[in-house]
Amino acid sequence: MKKVYEFLKKCGTFYLATAEGDQPRVRPFGAVDLFDDKIYIQTGKVKAVSKQMKKNPKVEICGMLGDDRWIRISAETEEDPRLEAQRHMLDTNPVLKSMYKAGDGNTQVLFLKNATATFYSFGGKPETVKF
Repeated sequence: MKKVYEFLKKCGTFYLATAEGDQPRVRPFGAVDLFDDKIYIQTGKVKAVSKQMKKNPKVEICGMLGDDRWIRISAETEEDPRLEAQRHMLDTNPVLKSMYKAGDGNTQVLFLKNATATFYSFGGKPETVKF
């Protein structure tokens, strides 16, 4: 799992896919955290992505590193309402502090569960990790 976190962190930007009815929705994300032995992402409760994950917690994440390595993750998300989880996310990703504050009623941190991550490279053999 740590390898998955480190890969996403190095990507800088990765893409999160959700579903809204029968329509897929994809958007860039950049905040990722490793807390309590779980990988976390962050959003605002007022955003459509939050509502989509509440209705259907299944997501996919894809990120590219350099010109020849990428990761695909299939997982479910679960909200962690603890202030300590929100604080850890904001401390790990300080750029978020201009938009979010722990306990503000909008900050939402979610961890990935039932996840399968596959690392790919051109010409290489895929490597799969479950967590």
